[in-house]
Amino acid sequence: MEEVRVRFAPSPTGSLHIGGARTALFNWLFARKYNGIFVLRLEDTDLLRSTEESSQGIVDGLQWLGLDWDEGPDKGGTFGPYRQSERLPIYNKYLDKLIADGKAYYCFCTSEELQQEKEAARNQKRDYKYSRRCRDLSAREVEERLQQGFRPVIRIKAPDSGTTVVHDLIRGDVEFHNALLDDFIIAKSDGWPTYNFAVVVDDASMKITHVIRAEEHLSNTPKQLLIYEALGLNPPKFAHASMILAPDRSKLSKRHGATSVQEFRDEGYLPEALLNYLALLGWSSGEDRDLWTLNELIPEFSLDGISRSPAIYDIEKLTWMNGHYLGNISSERLLNLIKDQDQMQKYLSEYPREYLLQVLDLVGSRVKTLNEIPAAMQYFCEDVESYDTKGVAKHFTKANVLDILNTVIDIVEKAPQFEASVIEDLLRQQAEVMQLKAAELIHPTRLALSGRTNTPGLFEVMEVLGREKCLQRLKKAVAYIESQE
Repeated sequence: MEEVRVRFAPSPTGSLHIGGARTALFNWLFARKYNGIFVLRLEDTDLLRSTEESSQGIVDGLQWLGLDWDEGPDKGGTFGPYRQSERLPIYNKYLDKLIADGKAYYCFCTSEELQQEKEAARNQKRDYKYSRRCRDLSAREVEERLQQGFRPVIRIKAPDSGTTVVHDLIRGDVEFHNALLDDFIIAKSDGWPTYNFAVVVDDASMKITHVIRAEEHLSNTPKQLLIYEALGLNPPKFAHASMILAPDRSKLSKRHGATSVQEFRDEGYLPEALLNYLALLGWSSGEDRDLWTLNELIPEFSLDGISRSPAIYDIEKLTWMNGHYLGNISSERLLNLIKDQDQMQKYLSEYPREYLLQVLDLVGSRVKTLNEIPAAMQYFCEDVESYDTKGVAKHFTKANVLDILNTVIDIVEKAPQFEASVIEDLLRQQAEVMQLKAAELIHPTRLALSGRTNTPGLFEVMEVLGREKCLQRLKKAVAYIESQE
């Protein structure tokens, strides 16, 4: 088998969208499975919209995800440059060849002339195709116009009959009628190539063997195949992955929530969770399985597993996955991931690192995103100023609540070791003495210590808070209840 060479070729006109990230992931997995080469190429010939900020954002997004590339703008390689804006001499060489071979021609038609053609087609109720009026200009006529300063576009000589068949590794053979094509432009009047021409030259000169990309590019493929044929080049193998749609099956947009890698990062998602989720958007191993690491995905990934049907974006599933991964990483890593948040900066300045790590051991498995962690830690690091309203009505209004809390205060004061197991044993023993269920002591105690009705295990919470803080909060709760009577 020849060396596999694939590429991710984004246009740096915006952030790294999850659709682009999925395309990058599929290419990366394919390259790694076959010990091939993964190329990053920036298609930045849209000089008005392409920005260095977007280029850097794409690079940062891929690096955050952990998708490394073997050749690219920052790494170089045998087939560079890897920015289209730096490849104009290469494009010109191929354009000159097509002109010399009679496979393409200069078109001097003005925008006004083309508009007149379009209006005529509209009046005749027919689809517009360029009239090819410049296709048969003589060499002398072309030279005269060039000498006069005209800046032509370059058009390919496209066939007007027969079919072009795309052999797609996902969709099978897809047939396009050539009669629907016109002599499309391959170089603009400013000298820059159009997308379809540049991508062919780049993929051919970079020896790309497989083009794995989104379904929206399928309609471009017959034009690209005609360019390969005109240049006498063998095309790569094509594979077009299904679209990603919103839950209502509309086009995914910002109204459906975060749609870029940077947004997911800023909202507190882990790269491994996002990668796991993206891998399953339109691909399946055949197993009934949701959780995969990158290393597990590599040997299992295949183009055969990519569905032809649209993939449906499901933020709830991603958030569930993220919660799973958060619950299975070390508290050290959690702290490093959130240490720059304003609230965490405050906590780090006020508490020992070891204390915060103990807190994270308790709350890390109970949150769904990193951004939820400071709020989950709050009652460990700040005084309880209020109590959950429903919790108060349920637990602080019972006739024996003061007896219960004073009993817990006594346990806290007298516990020989302030450890979760010791506190639990003492509390459960006292519940039996009082002929109460342990829960009747646990719930009001939890509310008193945290202000909440839902926390990690009460006894583990008490151990981390420490004897002094538990006593202070229990006594404060007693005073609150007495003030309400």
